[in-house]
Amino acid sequence: MAARDDKNTSRRGPLIALGIIVLLFVVGWALARELYSNGKLEDCLLSGRTNCEPIQTPSH
Repeated sequence: MAARDDKNTSRRGPLIALGIIVLLFVVGWALARELYSNGKLEDCLLSGRTNCEPIQTPSH
């Protein structure tokens, strides 16, 4: 029975590492999108325009 516990434990480590890598990828992707959109807004504002942010209107 000890060999079975070792085999089960050896699978848990790589799965946890994979989960952490996926989580870091998702957080990095969301951060990159946010920084990209903020950069576009800053570029628009620095070019002297005043209508850079799109207006959200409720749909009927």
